[in-house]
Amino acid sequence: MDNKKCSSIALPQAVGKGYGTFWRWKGRYRVCKGSRASKKSKTAALWYIVNMMKYKNANLLVVRKVYRTLKDSCFTELKWAINRLGVSRFWDVKESPIEITYKPTGQKIYFRGLDDPLKITSIAAEKGNLCWCWIEEAYEITGEEDFDMLDESIRGRFSDGENENNKDGGLFKQITLTFNPWNEHHWLKKRFFEGEGKKIKSGGITIERMDEKAGVLAITTDYTCNEWLDENDKALFARMKQNNPRRYRVAGLGDWGISEGLVYENWQEQAFDVNKIRGLNSVKAVFGLDFGYTNDPTALFCGLADTEAKTLWVFDELYKKAMSNEEIAKSIISMGYAKERIIADSAEPKSIDRLYGLGLTRIKSAAKGRDSINSGIDLLQDYHIIIHPKCVNFITEISSYSWEKDSLTGKLLNKPCDSQNHLMDAMRYAMEDRGKGGSFSFD
Repeated sequence: MDNKKCSSIALPQAVGKGYGTFWRWKGRYRVCKGSRASKKSKTAALWYIVNMMKYKNANLLVVRKVYRTLKDSCFTELKWAINRLGVSRFWDVKESPIEITYKPTGQKIYFRGLDDPLKITSIAAEKGNLCWCWIEEAYEITGEEDFDMLDESIRGRFSDGENENNKDGGLFKQITLTFNPWNEHHWLKKRFFEGEGKKIKSGGITIERMDEKAGVLAITTDYTCNEWLDENDKALFARMKQNNPRRYRVAGLGDWGISEGLVYENWQEQAFDVNKIRGLNSVKAVFGLDFGYTNDPTALFCGLADTEAKTLWVFDELYKKAMSNEEIAKSIISMGYAKERIIADSAEPKSIDRLYGLGLTRIKSAAKGRDSINSGIDLLQDYHIIIHPKCVNFITEISSYSWEKDSLTGKLLNKPCDSQNHLMDAMRYAMEDRGKGGSFSFD
């Protein structure tokens, strides 16, 4: 089996418009920040499937900060791309462990998480060269040194007589980063987006930097470049623009988020031994649950609170949309937290009753009341919050959770923005009684 047996593919029809420069770039770094629904991840997935079939010795490493998040993101996007291009008969897709192989040549797409760095540094292609790397949700990588480690993994001479960027269309080494830009102080901004050159904007795509010498292409994309959005999708962004312009600027237009007016500044990302922390006499387990469905995720906060030392360790999370009560219960039970005391959003008493019936027998309703949000925030601001690196959604939320601004004066209000706050709410529920729950069991 070889490429000649493939049916012809009309790429403009499959890929859509707007990403021509992104598609053609062969420099070392291809960086795309963008809004939701801007096609950035789907375009990247399509590019990799097309070009692995074109370059017979290319192999791809797909990375996210936490390995378990790959299956529902990049792996799913690449499977979608294979089906959209109509080439599924040429690809072997393995679910456990996740891996994708191009059958005619044996080229592979490998999936790794930064939570197991040894598996990244030791990876080697069985056939050809490990010349491409796709880092999805690159914003999750808070340490630039972790990126440098990945950058170093895409090095070395090409095998099989192919030369980098040669005239007859040989292989080239490239790292692609795609992400939502939640905070303007992230190292990604300084490293890739700051530099000389005039911005070029057209149809929802802005070329922020195109530096051939440095090998950097940095672009910003927004939802208006996605010709396949339906009217309901467009209406969602229109409402966001009207009701929450600050969020629209980031989630709608792909601009950098502003760190001014953050609710919590008393936190740090740090790996820790959960078993060691839970063995401390002054530590109690705290779990909170915020419900979501279509537009918002269901969010489970898992923490260990030391009320004497005023320290809160965040060690696990559940963060997923479109979960039924049955799926929520199944997930929490499989995570090992069925017997833990979970304080859930009191706005959904039916859901709480259903989860109780499904086996979460220590779940209870949050005691919401007047000023409960600000009271909960005041309590948490007294704590030093230590977040395990695997809690990527929690880190994303807390680093952008901010106070609202007065639309006329620009002054900060004593009210947090009601967006990107699902785990923030779940944390407040969990801590409403200052962590006086039962001991942590993992049973």
